[in-house]
Amino acid sequence: MRKNLTPATEDYLKAIYEITLQNGRASTSQLAECLEVTPASVTGMLKKLASSEPPLVEYRKHRGVALTAAGKKAALETVRHHRLLELFLHEILGYPWDEVHEEAERLEHVISEKFEERIATVLGDPNHDPHGDPIPRRDLSLPPAAMTSLSELRHGQHAKIKRVRDTDPQLLRHLSKLGIEPDTEIKVTDYSEFDGNLTLKLAGQTEKVVLGPQVTEQVYVEVMAN
Repeated sequence: MRKNLTPATEDYLKAIYEITLQNGRASTSQLAECLEVTPASVTGMLKKLASSEPPLVEYRKHRGVALTAAGKKAALETVRHHRLLELFLHEILGYPWDEVHEEAERLEHVISEKFEERIATVLGDPNHDPHGDPIPRRDLSLPPAAMTSLSELRHGQHAKIKRVRDTDPQLLRHLSKLGIEPDTEIKVTDYSEFDGNLTLKLAGQTEKVVLGPQVTEQVYVEVMAN
């Protein structure tokens, strides 16, 4: 199906997929903000996707949009391209993790299925990209993804960083400077009820790190036994 879809269509399907993971349905305003287009443009595209054969979305005015089975398959194929490319750029070409997202956005629409397969083979069929997001398998099933936000942790809890949202390069650069990346082990040494700040002790570091909710809500962890 991919070869019949335009890059714009793939972008819409991927955006709908990512938004509906959190909310069940995607609104016109959410898609407009995500894709940096007007709400009118979103409405026009959703109507087009809903009337395609097979339909790629289920769209109801004022009730948002969800992917059909065909739409989800196409979205996951694009997500697989994107996340494999991110890991290839990071591990093979040496790109820092804050630069791979934009490069993969450009390349995901143009690589062939053969090239995708070569990347997967070279990388050893990986399960997660540099930010910890799961890479859809060949059958488009998904490996498990960490869903516990760092902001949920409290004093005394131990955890391992597993996933960081990749849409803000400045955040990724900031976290790298602090030493917070996937597989970093942390312990919460203090929690402020006043502002939600967490004080963290990172494995192998002596200085503690203080993070506010604006950051901790973008980081996902695997809670470990104390």
